[in-house]
Amino acid sequence: MILALCIFLFPVFIHIASGHVPYLEHRDFSSRRPFEVRNSIEQSLAIYAWLKNDGIFPCHDIDVYTFDVTDPVRVYIEVIVPVCPAYETFVPWFALVGPNLPDSPSGLPFAIPPGYGAVVKENVAPGESRETFYEPFGGKWYYNGPVFDELIDQPGSYSIYYWDPHGQGGDYVAVLGRTEQFGFWDIIRALIYTPMIRKNHELHTECDTDIILSRINRPNPGFDTHLYRVITQDIVLVGSV
Repeated sequence: MILALCIFLFPVFIHIASGHVPYLEHRDFSSRRPFEVRNSIEQSLAIYAWLKNDGIFPCHDIDVYTFDVTDPVRVYIEVIVPVCPAYETFVPWFALVGPNLPDSPSGLPFAIPPGYGAVVKENVAPGESRETFYEPFGGKWYYNGPVFDELIDQPGSYSIYYWDPHGQGGDYVAVLGRTEQFGFWDIIRALIYTPMIRKNHELHTECDTDIILSRINRPNPGFDTHLYRVITQDIVLVGSV
């Protein structure tokens, strides 16, 4: 029983060590009901979200995240996409909107409040080569995406918009903050979401590990693939008991 518990908790310990507090998009993060960063924007969060698509019509979904700044703070924003067969051409963008930012470019799919500006971080073109990396907490490979990493010293309310200008849509992870900080409820959240993420329950497409490894065609850096497969198999067995 103790051994089974240790095997089950192993990915959680990896996740806590990696520093990201996990969240799942159980409802659409719209402009009316955005994801609100309740603590400091510097706390490292990984929000597993989805730009909704039906595979027929272009995706027009826009996810919105908000946070407040009262004192100078380092703002880190990133978008990564799971390396799945369906997402080889999925390249979402994001934009930071707030006071004292540059004038927003034209053609954005959302309105900029008066007196606000925007920093738009574009991704590569669909189908263009992207660097990949292995994330041991979720047990997945991800495509690297654009990053915003700057000091913000203007007090006010800020918003982050994620969207796909090419209309494909799909699963992505909004990475916010760099400070590794876990409170009690963050640990509880990791205990709940870790098994779900490792079994691909956050995804809206099939994502076969063997297909992924053959497509990226390179070894897993610093990670024992055999151990990973044994651990994930044991987690499934423990969860079915």
